Amino acid sequence: MNYKNDNKILLILDVDETLIYATEKKLNQHSDFEIFGYYIYKRPFLNEFLNAIKDDFLIAIWSSASDEYVNEVIKRIIPNDVSLEFIWGRSRCTYKRNIQTDEYGYYDSEINNHYHYIKPLKKLKKKGYALNRILIVDDTPHKSKDNFGNAIYPNAFMGDIADSELSKLSKYLKTFTTLDSVRHIEKRNWQNKY
Repeated sequence: MNYKNDNKILLILDVDETLIYATEKKLNQHSDFEIFGYYIYKRPFLNEFLNAIKDDFLIAIWSSASDEYVNEVIKRIIPNDVSLEFIWGRSRCTYKRNIQTDEYGYYDSEINNHYHYIKPLKKLKKKGYALNRILIVDDTPHKSKDNFGNAIYPNAFMGDIADSELSKLSKYLKTFTTLDSVRHIEKRNWQNKY
């Protein structure tokens, strides 16, 4: 079977705290733009990062924020020469209860009363993408917890102008371009390599 990502790995990028920081309270620096009552700050090296990956990967966006918000942000941060496979927001996520146990393996009702949106990559298999050739970059591990082997977790971006995570990430991603499968590569502590 031919998959859409046979020739290039599909790289899925989260938005909030991965590519940008959105806040209702202005920081002590100039914001890049404002939408829906939020001040938006692009992560440092965002344009350089996108330029570095655009030819080597199929690129997509998947956020747990509202679809309308995600589309508006993407219009303002993704240059016209960067093509996207898709832009997905909250409507494409799965709303799921957080099931965890305490340190002794017992179900803890206080921990498990929390629901959140997750991004199950199996949805992409139905769209014609091979799962072993998908990377998802998300600062929030619980949103991609079912995607172990596919997920890269950058540190959350909270507006720090000295942040260099995307510069490191573009170098790290280059190590995947020739692989047949991304799943067997250890991705924890990837920042320590750069």
